[in-house]
Amino acid sequence: MKKLQFKFILLLSLVYLMLVGWLYSVLWRSNAFNLLPQTDDQDNSEDVRFDFKRLNKPLVIDDRHHRLNSSDGVTAKNTIPQASLQDTAHQNSNLSHSSSPHSKYGPPNYCLHAFYYAWFGSLESDGSYYHWNHRYLPHWDSNVAARYPQGRHVPPGDISANFYPALGPYSSKDPAVIEEHMRQFRQAGIGVMCVSWYPANLSDDEGPPQGPDALVSLLLDIAHNHGIVVTLHIEPYKGRSPSTVRKDLEYIHERYSLHPALHKVRTASHTDQPRPIVYVYDSYLSPAHKWAELLSPTGSSTIRGTPFDVVAIGLLVEESHKSFITVGGFDGFYTYFASNMFTYGSNSAHWRDLSTFAAANGLLFIPSVGPGYEDTRVRPWNAVNSKDREGGTYYDRMFDAALHSAQATLISITSFNEWHEGTQIEPASPKSTVGFTYLDYSPHASDFYLEKTRQFSQQLHCNYV
Repeated sequence: MKKLQFKFILLLSLVYLMLVGWLYSVLWRSNAFNLLPQTDDQDNSEDVRFDFKRLNKPLVIDDRHHRLNSSDGVTAKNTIPQASLQDTAHQNSNLSHSSSPHSKYGPPNYCLHAFYYAWFGSLESDGSYYHWNHRYLPHWDSNVAARYPQGRHVPPGDISANFYPALGPYSSKDPAVIEEHMRQFRQAGIGVMCVSWYPANLSDDEGPPQGPDALVSLLLDIAHNHGIVVTLHIEPYKGRSPSTVRKDLEYIHERYSLHPALHKVRTASHTDQPRPIVYVYDSYLSPAHKWAELLSPTGSSTIRGTPFDVVAIGLLVEESHKSFITVGGFDGFYTYFASNMFTYGSNSAHWRDLSTFAAANGLLFIPSVGPGYEDTRVRPWNAVNSKDREGGTYYDRMFDAALHSAQATLISITSFNEWHEGTQIEPASPKSTVGFTYLDYSPHASDFYLEKTRQFSQQLHCNYV
């Protein structure tokens, strides 16, 4: 009898121990005891996304590879050949956006850039339809100018574009508009937003007086939440020179360099630290030797080796600008114009040679592609440079040339929303007013060019695996 009692007690003890062990393992796996160390390798995405004090500390990034957690939680490595980029690295390299609502689109391609314009205004938000009410630009020959319309457009029905935005004539400072634009970037697979930029409190003649710099912080914050990164596209503001650009770069460094959404890369010639990419529009307006003072390592006011050093991308328009780029000390060049054959640089037939030239000189070549060109609502006399979209075929040819003739590892799109020149890929809607019918993307859907861009984005092998 005692033996049976002993066996029964022993059996109960074993069952109890098994239950305790099972409960302990469940609690341990769920980290209920909070004993496991929280490392960057663990899923700590909520802490990473919202602890901005932590985000604003520089990240240590390996010289050869960096981890890039997309909004889909995909860990990636960059192995772009040294002739182009040695490393694409930005401060959101260890950030997870797994809670992003755009996971269905797949990760954005950080080798695909799109030029973005934050200069639009609405009556409700800004008190004026800035840029939507752009004036007709007169021809330089007064006899020719007399044959074309003059004055300003009168929104909301009459805007300075041949296409009409699906969002209507919006305000660039409207957070809801920016959120939607970021969603569209994700839909298109574009990873880098190149924001047209003027120094603080400066603008072009048609834009809001505070200028686009007033929106950069907001753009960076919202871009970061969507897994997008931002570069700046320095416009030729009045009085711009290499010496003023130096001050601009100091300002950009002081104000934005710690933001995780500021896009930074490593190049073959500068492998130690990632630097922001900065595009310089109409860089040829200043002599090459003046740029060399800023961009050459031995220049009298060089930025090289300073905290505000950048990857400087100059505009190549004419063939002679090859020497301008090298003498000026630029890290690379882009072509911008979406009108094929409008300039030497924008002629896709020259991109193979430009790619060879870039590789031979250790430069980045970033060809610019676009879906078409139509600016006759601001330059009514310029129909000769119009490029019909051909239902998307024109865009196909431009991208094909960039991918295959240029064999580009970085491509820029002109543009996301330069509506005046009809280069936008942002959705457009059918619209008619008295005396004018806007172009649209028919028979395709309004987001046709976003979807088409996403297909090309998947073909641009940025070597993220």
